[in-house]
Amino acid sequence: MKSTALDARRITPLARARRWLTPLAWLALLLLSAGMGQLEWLFRLIEPDVRAVVYRRSGFFALLGQHILVVGVASLLAVVLGVGAAIAVTRPAGRDFLPLVSQLASIGQTFPPVAVLALAVPVLGFGTLPIIVALLLYGLLPIVRNTLAGIGSIPAEVHEAARGMGMTAGQVLRQVELPLAAPVILAGIRTSVTINIATAALGATVGASNLGDPIITGIVNGNTAYIVQGAVLIGLLALAVDSGFERLLRRG
Repeated sequence: MKSTALDARRITPLARARRWLTPLAWLALLLLSAGMGQLEWLFRLIEPDVRAVVYRRSGFFALLGQHILVVGVASLLAVVLGVGAAIAVTRPAGRDFLPLVSQLASIGQTFPPVAVLALAVPVLGFGTLPIIVALLLYGLLPIVRNTLAGIGSIPAEVHEAARGMGMTAGQVLRQVELPLAAPVILAGIRTSVTINIATAALGATVGASNLGDPIITGIVNGNTAYIVQGAVLIGLLALAVDSGFERLLRRG
């Protein structure tokens, strides 16, 4: 009993620290986006021989907003399509299509986003749309896989009990399957969104304005300071979103 109480005391400060991780990450992200120009002295240490060490072609707030918008739209579409397809192939009428859906989702992630962009640009043109398509394809696999795993892990006895209570197939899905599978599905969405936050930076190569702009510009011009600015902001955004999902999963 004493050791259990001691372990609880040790865990409590860590749990308290985690509670502050999400707001602190967002605060740091917003402060850096607003005050990057005030850190010129710091970036001058990285690139002392370059005339401009702070990316000023676009405001970091605008780039952050565009980055969140692109990832948000692609993730929303991936959730709707991924969860919907996984539910459809777990119904009796759609079970024959389960291998096909799994293979298509796997192909979407194994196909490099750069290749998707190269194929999409001639059809969709330069800008935001090609990177949304690439992120959608890249983010489907974790969502489809986790939705299938979550629904498939529900014991048959639970389904029998629900049907024994007179529930329809739709009620079983809404009131039993989805609530029980929600933590696993949410974990897949978390993986998909976090990966796509970093992958979205590739959109800058096809004219999509986001936090990848300073990174690509820094690579082209040999300016490490630009690369650091974009990378730090993308890293903070990924940390803020990922810790937010972790908090949501712990509450569930």
